[in-house]
Amino acid sequence: MAAPMFHLGWFMNFTPDEWNEPFAAGGNPWDGRFFMEFAQSLERACFDYIMIEDTLMVSDAYGGSMEAYLKHALMAPKHDPSPLAAIMSMVTERLGVVATMSTSFYPPFMLARLCTTLDHIARGRFGWNIVTSGEDGSAQNFGMDKLWPREVRYEMAHEYLELVNQLWESWEPDAVILDRENDVYADHTKVHEINFEGKYFKCRGPLNTVASPQGKPTFVQAGGSPAGRSFAARYADSIIATATGIEGMKEYRDDVRELAEKWQRDPDEVKVLFLVSPILGETHEEALAKRQRIVDAPHYITQTLASISSVTDIDFTQFDLDAELPSLTTNGEQGSLDKFAQWGSGKKLRELVADRVDRSYGLCGTPDEVAEEMGHVIEEVGGDGFLITAPAMRVGRRYISEITEGLIPALQRRGLTRTEYTHEHLRDNLRAF
Repeated sequence: MAAPMFHLGWFMNFTPDEWNEPFAAGGNPWDGRFFMEFAQSLERACFDYIMIEDTLMVSDAYGGSMEAYLKHALMAPKHDPSPLAAIMSMVTERLGVVATMSTSFYPPFMLARLCTTLDHIARGRFGWNIVTSGEDGSAQNFGMDKLWPREVRYEMAHEYLELVNQLWESWEPDAVILDRENDVYADHTKVHEINFEGKYFKCRGPLNTVASPQGKPTFVQAGGSPAGRSFAARYADSIIATATGIEGMKEYRDDVRELAEKWQRDPDEVKVLFLVSPILGETHEEALAKRQRIVDAPHYITQTLASISSVTDIDFTQFDLDAELPSLTTNGEQGSLDKFAQWGSGKKLRELVADRVDRSYGLCGTPDEVAEEMGHVIEEVGGDGFLITAPAMRVGRRYISEITEGLIPALQRRGLTRTEYTHEHLRDNLRAF
């Protein structure tokens, strides 16, 4: 049986990325021009969407210092994704553009209004990556000493989604009538207060923005922990997923689809995209050597551990690289911790760091070899696609070109990814197959 056609997204940060590498993009990353060209390259390759990750702090989780993060431009500096999403959408026609915003720190009315505005600018191609945040450092930038416990954050997020959905529905689709003869722009009887009052949030409504092309943004969410999986299965149009190997990927997707059915959703409308970092070469040996160079790079261990320290709020300088990790829990991203630690595998910390370059599944070889393997993985897992990110989270024009000009044509020749868009809106393109 031939592998089914699958979806593709790209996971990125609004950071300097390959600023000190031989093939660095150069120029000023903060004016957005590199990222505009990046988005256009992905659109030519018919990606479903590009997703801009975000955090709201400069971390000091690794070694109790900001040094590693600022020295290596690791997760900081990081600029606001929303303006970048707007300009990316202005230079593309069909590519979805997704920005990360936190339910812990954005007032619901402000977020609903911003998302509606961005969906208009994107002409129905904007997506919201829903996060609850997992770092006390972010909380301290918003007048708090620490984040609420994880279970409370999810309880708040459920109420948050109920509120913003009511705000997006506060304008009926035909409220704007543009009656020139009677000088009536909008029918006031079709715009409604919501008078929402919950345990955590209160809002009068309605939005003061016209209903957007999609009605509400496409929802993207990363569900790792049990609570996160259930939340994603309930709301997300697309899920950012990490798992270990084909067996882990299949277990994750099957679980999410079962949860979606429990929430009375069609599981086919929940597209699970697994995070991967394909490493390509003209020969298989060249690709393997490239992977080894990444793992052997002088600062790879520091950068990897600093990154996982940031999202889990656990200082990984305290652990022996050549010993197994002790049992750990966190009020941060428990799913990210579980994926990194591979509990029960017996692997030493140094091995876990080396494994992280592959994300959910190791893809290393020529474009044809990797394309063939991606088809095999999807056939075994059952769908729905992949979310590509650069190895070590650092992207440059060379890597973008290797994927869009090398891997994507190899996938398209096999009928595994689309060669054209069939819809104008992001949600519709995700549901096309």
